[in-house]
Order: sequence, then C-alpha cells, then structure tokens
Amino acid sequence: MTEPERASPVLTDIAAALAGARVAIVGDVMLDRFVYGDIDRISPEAPVPVLKLHHRREMLGGAGNVAANAASLGATTLLAALVGADAAGDRIGDLVAALPGATSRLGRRAAGPTTVKTRIVARQQQMLRLDEEEIAPPTPAETEALLTGVGAVLPGFDVLLLSDYAKGVLAGDMAPRLIAAAHGAGKPVIVDPKGHDFGRYAGADLVTPNLGELRQASGLPCDGDEEVVTAARSLIGRHRIGAIIVTRSEHGMSVVTADGAEHLPAQAREVFDVSGAGDTVAALLACALARGVPLTVAARLANVAAGIVVGKLGTAQVTPGELALTLHQQEAGDPVAAKIADRPLAAARTAQWREGGLVVGFTNGCFDLLHPGHLSLLRQARAACDRLVVGINDDTSVRRLKGPQRPIQPLQARAAVLAALQVVDLVVPFAEDTPLDLIQALRPALLVKGADYRVDQVVGADFVQSHGGRVLLADLQAGFSTTSTVARMVASGGNGSPGS
Repeated sequence: MTEPERASPVLTDIAAALAGARVAIVGDVMLDRFVYGDIDRISPEAPVPVLKLHHRREMLGGAGNVAANAASLGATTLLAALVGADAAGDRIGDLVAALPGATSRLGRRAAGPTTVKTRIVARQQQMLRLDEEEIAPPTPAETEALLTGVGAVLPGFDVLLLSDYAKGVLAGDMAPRLIAAAHGAGKPVIVDPKGHDFGRYAGADLVTPNLGELRQASGLPCDGDEEVVTAARSLIGRHRIGAIIVTRSEHGMSVVTADGAEHLPAQAREVFDVSGAGDTVAALLACALARGVPLTVAARLANVAAGIVVGKLGTAQVTPGELALTLHQQEAGDPVAAKIADRPLAAARTAQWREGGLVVGFTNGCFDLLHPGHLSLLRQARAACDRLVVGINDDTSVRRLKGPQRPIQPLQARAAVLAALQVVDLVVPFAEDTPLDLIQALRPALLVKGADYRVDQVVGADFVQSHGGRVLLADLQAGFSTTSTVARMVASGGNGSPGS
C-alpha cells in the first residue's frame, strides 16, 4: 500500500476529469492591476496615507479571469472579446497567450480604451480602486466580426459561456445572437449575468446571478431560501432559462430549476478577498457541464471552488490540486484521515500554506513504533514552523531499508498515529528509499532531523537551502535515540526497531 485509503472518490474523480473540457468564453475582458505596499505614515502634504510600494501584479480580469480559471482546471479555452488599441489591450493578449491550452480572438475597438482596474492594497486590505474605462456597445462592424469569429470555431467547443460585466460587449442583440448561434451548433450556453434585464439571456441553459443580481432582475425579495427559489423561478418561466444557480455569499449557493431546488452551504473557512469568485464558479460550472456532469454535482464542485478562491488575495484561480485536496478532506470524513495525503494533494496544500505566508517544515522517517524521542523531535520541529509535514516510508521501502520482518505496523496504522498528533499537520507516504523527491515536490522552508546527523548528511538539505530555507538539527532525548531503542528491543527479544 503506497497511499492512504480514502472515502468515496466520486467527486474527486469527477474533478480530475474537468481537464478534458473545451470552453468558449465571450464577454467583457479587463486588465486587473494590483499595487501592493505598506502604510506606516500620513502624508505631510494632506491627511492621506502614504503607500510604500513593494510590488505590482497584472492579471486577467472579468471574462479574462473566467478564461484563466478554466485554463487552470486544464480546459481547452477560447476567449473572445473586445479591447482598446492600446498597451493594456496588448498586455491582455500576452496574458491569454501565456495560459495553457488557451487562445484568443480579441477585436480592437474603434474608440475607447481597454478597461483597466487598479487596486491599491496595503497589508491585505484594499485601500482604493482606480477604474479606466468607457462603457459603450460595439459598433455594427465590431459586432459582426465578433459573431463571425465565434461562430466559426463554436463546433470545436463543448459549451459557450457569456461573461457579462456590463462594459458593453454583450449589449444590444449580441447576447441573443450568440445564444442562437450556440444552440444552432448544438452547444449549451451558460451566462454569468449583469443588470436587470435577463430577457437578453432568453433561452440560456444556465444563468448564474449573485443574490443582488437576482433581486434586481426579478424585482422580488430574496431574503431566504423560499424567496430565492420563487425569484429564480419567475425568471426561469419568464425567459425560458433552463436553470439558475444563485451565489449567496455566506449563505452558500442555491440550484433552482422549474421543478426542483437544492441549497448548498458556504464552503469558505477564511475569507480574504471575494474578487472574482463568481468567475471561478462560472468557469467550473462550464468545465463540469462540458464533461457531462449533472447540474447539482457541478454546483457542489463550484461551491467548493468558490470556498477556495475567496481564501486568496486578489483575482485568483483554483488549481486541480487545490480542488482535489479540499474534496479529499471532505471525503475523508474525519480530521485524522484528512491529514493523510498523497504527494499531489500534499503539494497543493503546501503551496496554499506558502501563498498564505506560512513557514512549512518537513521531517521524515519510518515511525514503526512511536517513542518519546520521536515526540520530542516532532515538537521541536513544529515549534520552529507554522505547518509541519511528516514524510513516512511506505511498507515496501521499510522492508528494503530495515529487512523482511519490518515494518511492525503497516503504513495505514503508522500514518494514522502520526496524523492524530496535534503537532503534525500533514502526513505523506513515499515509496523511495530517501525523501528527496518528496522534499522537492513540497518545497519546505524548514528541514528537520535529529542532532545525530550533520547538516551535510541530511537528505534534501542542499535543495532546501538553495531556495532560502534552513535545516534544524533537533536535540535528542537521552535514552531514546533510534540506536539505543533498537539495542533495548534486541536485548529483550524484540523483532525490530522503530524507524527514525
């Protein structure tokens, strides 16, 4: 056994299959700029804070962020939109070209700039947003060019997603004509809407408003589950919409059809920034429906993805590893089992921790019989980092290292005992004789071994130090080194030693 057993893998397997989706996206693209820094004084020129610049980032926003999310999930993606004849439009083209499996059809507007949103952020708090935009519908020539371009490639995609940010691209008859073109090609249509007139989306297979958009479009109260269902069904009946999925912030998500409804609780444990969460939901729904996933199952996956992305700062995407890790934790059913992960899941989790500014530590061993020396090492390791990952040899590698009578306890038991310890945050089995490959996959900032090693003897030390990490040689507990424990067990007739 090289991996811990899991509960039902159904959702995890479905999530892995999203990579085969082919999604065409049309809508309002924008460039999101983030300016990060610290504020520690007030300007002497005026009573305003002074931001000391740290760094800048540029990302795809609006329909571009939908495309980035779909590409992050492994989908083949097309982004069709209009940009200005300016440097920001060029930058959007470059960013789309950098997405794996993505192409673009970006028409240049005859007038008006590319929409750019610049956010000033200090210590994870957004202080100010500067918008550069001119909202106007496309000219007749721009409309025809976009429709012709999208129509030519639609047969090669599974689903059409309209991302409406009310910046003009989907104004007038653009949305109805795109919906008709998609249905003519036998493709379903998903709409992430904006505004009060959902008549423009008549005949769409799925529309994904937030609570405010639902209230505005229906003209009805939306203060509880029943009112949300009533409002959604009024739009379904009025505009021949196949289904509506309402994103409801801390109240989760509601899936409404003409004859059924399901309410999903919110998944987020920690909310840093809701920017672009709707883009993530729309992208995941498109990928799931493109792969034939039933609507309610697709909604559950999208709900999980939304819970992940709001825990990130700025416009962000969800990766397959993050989605798989979260689903694994939910399917595990108990907190101990959720702390045991295979290498890809562990890599996703440690990447999340690093992104959140946490120091990840790593140690390893066979841990065949857990003794006080092990506990001392683990406590010292956890005290020196924010999250501690323990690599554990699988049964086959233990036999290669320790002999045919080992291990005394199978992997599942050894991993469960480690995962039950409060000082351990993640347990990851590995099959190799050394943990070097695992260390390179997890990229810890701290590597911990006992003081009976020298730094130059610690596997992975060079790698960890090469990217700014450090090695900690933990103090040994008298009488409980691996060697002394083995000696006592042999003297007493024991059949093996605890792994170090």
